[in-house]
Amino acid sequence: MQRRLILKTILGAMILLPMQVFAKANDKLSNMLWNKSAFESEKISVTTSKLNISHETVSQAIEIIAPDKAENGAIVQVQVTSHLPNTESIVILAEHNPTPLIAEFIFSVNALPFVVTRIKMADSAAIKVIVKADGQFFTNSKNVEVLSNGCG
Repeated sequence: MQRRLILKTILGAMILLPMQVFAKANDKLSNMLWNKSAFESEKISVTTSKLNISHETVSQAIEIIAPDKAENGAIVQVQVTSHLPNTESIVILAEHNPTPLIAEFIFSVNALPFVVTRIKMADSAAIKVIVKADGQFFTNSKNVEVLSNGCG
């Protein structure tokens, strides 16, 4: 009887231990791919520091297409095109949202730096876009008036 108990214990450990190791490895990989602390930040300044964004230069080479007035803040379509050469990433933020970081898009070499997405906006605010190109950060923004709150 003790032999069976020992075998069951060993087999159980052989099954459960790899699952625990896999779960820990998956958490580490997830943290590498997704900057959780940046997405949970409640202020833009904290968000940008967690994304390692330092000095931003205003650039009209970042094109933002969004409505001047959004009837429903739950569905605000935003289109961003970077005309900056060697664009590496595009970050979209909404100023008055409880968590301002909406999205971070990372582009491979020679990819077209263009995104279209729908975002939620808690209140009328600026949509801020930060583009990383050639290791430098550039920004542009567009004000959107929200007529009906989308984050309630």
